[in-house]
Amino acid sequence: MSSSSDASEGGYFDVIIIGAGISGINAAYRLQTQLPNYHYVILEGRRNIGGTWDLFRYPGIRSDSDLFTFGFPWNPWKKQNPIADGESIRKYLEESASLHRIDGHILFNHYLSLASWSSTDRLWTLTTHSNGVKKLFSARFVVFGTGYYDYQKPLDAVIPEIEHFRGQVIHPQFWPEDLDYTNHQVVIIGSGATAVTLLPAMTPKASRVTMLQRSPTYIFSVPNRDSTRSRIGHLVPETWYPKLKRLAWVIRSYLFVFFCRRYPNAAKKLMAKSVIKQLPATIPFDPHFKPRYSPWDQRLCFCPDGDFFKALSTGKAFVETGVIREVVSDGIVLASGTKLDADIIVTATGLKLQFGGGVKIEVDGASLAISDKFIWNGVMLQDVPNASFVMGYTDASWTLGADTAAHFICRLLKYLDRHQFSAAVPCVPSSAVLVDTPVLNLNSTYVRLGAKNLPRAATQAPWTGRKTYFQDMAWAKFGRLDQGLKFMGCASS
Repeated sequence: MSSSSDASEGGYFDVIIIGAGISGINAAYRLQTQLPNYHYVILEGRRNIGGTWDLFRYPGIRSDSDLFTFGFPWNPWKKQNPIADGESIRKYLEESASLHRIDGHILFNHYLSLASWSSTDRLWTLTTHSNGVKKLFSARFVVFGTGYYDYQKPLDAVIPEIEHFRGQVIHPQFWPEDLDYTNHQVVIIGSGATAVTLLPAMTPKASRVTMLQRSPTYIFSVPNRDSTRSRIGHLVPETWYPKLKRLAWVIRSYLFVFFCRRYPNAAKKLMAKSVIKQLPATIPFDPHFKPRYSPWDQRLCFCPDGDFFKALSTGKAFVETGVIREVVSDGIVLASGTKLDADIIVTATGLKLQFGGGVKIEVDGASLAISDKFIWNGVMLQDVPNASFVMGYTDASWTLGADTAAHFICRLLKYLDRHQFSAAVPCVPSSAVLVDTPVLNLNSTYVRLGAKNLPRAATQAPWTGRKTYFQDMAWAKFGRLDQGLKFMGCASS
């Protein structure tokens, strides 16, 4: 392993996992279960387990998919509420890591800045910084369980004259612990899951909460209690029940997305009927709840037990649809002339997409331009040896995709060992003519703006992104490993 005079040695590992969130913890479990002789470590830049669930602390923070599929299959979510708050999820992750002694493999406060691959040594050298000390680690294989957005910087939102506002401007990604919004007027700019979560959470204490959206989104109420046990719990052995419940929720989610994509007009009518039934008479369906796009062109927003619509019925929560003309000292003026008084403005305008945690990646001394490279089967990157980038789904729980990636990683490592290969690298044949397609199948504003930070995907296998959980898991366990992959012998060969 390479070293320098100003760096200390972190050591050699068979596998280094970047990130101690859901992706990293799950990868660690699969690795230590399927390859128990492998020596691994998790490098986490923050002080705690949790990733997203340690970062976001805004009021009402919760999952936007059910915990029966968002949770780990090897430590099922045991509570009956499918949608859970952020603190409960963070504790669940800590419990899961502790239960299988994964937490003993985590090095906190280790921020990774550079990952450099040497084809000569067949090794990765990782440069980290911990409490001001530079440390170098080396590994045969690296797993990037870093999520999909920038933890340090949110998406820049262009809000006219925002500097004129005399009150507080808050971004949910960096919510102040001491923010007191009691009896204050709050305007939330945005219409995604964060805004839909914030409105009902802030309404009880604030004097008035307004969600200001440029265009509406689909908001669908779901009961926040599982009824699977009452229907099938008495029919199956207790040990089978968690697996069957998870499978039932996976199938349910898949069928709902399939229905929405296959029959968009019917899905629109279904959701419109649900919304109209819950709206107070003072708030019209059109224009506030009639999106211009089809369901799942952008991610749906789920509200547990209709909490969003219950907040609207209090008379303290409102929705406005329009374009901002300017921000003034005490509020926001829309192009229509309507003024929204505000003491606090919350900019819930989206995340800044990022691939690989923003880490600088080098292959044999050459910097890698991620946006120029194709994704390989949704888990590896063109011309990057012995590295996996964990990606979830845009229309299902993230953990489902993370688990298919973890199974693939273990299978690939076993394959390398069995055939005495030292490395595998995805390579696009020089004769290939690939047709580009978005790596994420959403057209949300933050996805379109962040596409330049993501790898490319193609319509042709194996240079495709995520498909469905069932397809991806079948491929991870049984699919061809030689299509598009080049294998290297030992470093000494």
